[in-house]
Amino acid sequence: MSAWKRTWWVVFAANLITSIGMMSFLPFFPSILSDLGVVDEEARKVWAGVLFGAAPLAAAIMGPIWGSIGDRYGRKLMVVRALLAITVFVGAMGFARSPWVLLALRLGQGIFSGFIPPSITLVSVATPRELQGRVTSSLQSSLPAGMILGPVVGNAIAELGGASSVFFFVSAMAGASALLVALLAHEDPSLRLALEPFSPTSLLAGAWGDFRLVLANRKIRLALLVLFVEQFGLGATNPLLEIHAENLLGALPGEASRQTAWLFSGLAIAGVIATPLWGRLGDRVGHERALLFSVVSSGLLLGLHAAARTYALLFVLRVTLGATTPGANVASFGVAALETGHDRRGVAFGAVFSARALAVSIGATLGGAFSSLLGIRGLFLATGAGILFLLIGFRGRRTRRETAA
Repeated sequence: MSAWKRTWWVVFAANLITSIGMMSFLPFFPSILSDLGVVDEEARKVWAGVLFGAAPLAAAIMGPIWGSIGDRYGRKLMVVRALLAITVFVGAMGFARSPWVLLALRLGQGIFSGFIPPSITLVSVATPRELQGRVTSSLQSSLPAGMILGPVVGNAIAELGGASSVFFFVSAMAGASALLVALLAHEDPSLRLALEPFSPTSLLAGAWGDFRLVLANRKIRLALLVLFVEQFGLGATNPLLEIHAENLLGALPGEASRQTAWLFSGLAIAGVIATPLWGRLGDRVGHERALLFSVVSSGLLLGLHAAARTYALLFVLRVTLGATTPGANVASFGVAALETGHDRRGVAFGAVFSARALAVSIGATLGGAFSSLLGIRGLFLATGAGILFLLIGFRGRRTRRETAA
């Protein structure tokens, strides 16, 4: 087996293990907040959004910086760093006794633990150009695969040992992943940027310069914008899905948690199947076209969530949404891979990750507040319609500019 294929298998396994761990607690912030003494529903909505979005916000700021450091000092090192950070910060969440402590740890997790961009970069730089879409999409399929088991496993562990035991489980899974990558993954040092004399100032200056070079590419800018729009809609609604299930079922929070786990798992099963197909589609017809198709279909489906009057219909919509949303992420990484060289692949993938993380963070933070004004159904409708209107406006403006040129 070639070195890059072996590294692919190692990174896939590490991402899958970590994804199972992370999805063991992310969908259940409303229940975790109840255990911490936050019982008011409106307060749970706001806190759930803030906690869900805190880590992506910090990760969005740090994504290009870690990517640039990885381009110089090693992508394998960055993967291990990120997984160890999850081990430390998520493990410490098991001792949190207030939402504020949980928030501080989520911010620390976001700053140090973005493991997706370096793991994809580590494999991408050694992969043939014509296979970029297939390889990056197959790596990303480990995330929805983890989502299938994560919510169910997390709910079972919480019922047996409480919310704190879930955090300890996640910490152990991430630690095992870090060890796996450290021992078995391979990296070619010749594919990095040349090292400069080290100082914090030069490191930040290099990261900023690399980031500006990436943003100078029009195709990458378009991919980042379209990905942001889609992920904003998802980020605004995902933290409130458990409360939406409670309202549809008329169930107690414990029963709603179990049903919410199946909503996330159904979406993830569709994502596992669809993610590699999006990569093949992008390699065949172009990643830009695949990106736009994914975002338009996702906007329509998100808006239709507002019309769901039964849990069964909501489940069908979630599964269908799970088949469309991976396309935007896969295609954005595909565009970035084809538009950058090996030496700056890390910062380009970091920019894609940052666009996604920033959208999820802002969406989650605003979603909790807006749901108090619009209601959860109104929030689904507004985010779905907003995605479509923004894309239509952007495409119309681009068409007028191309006609004028």
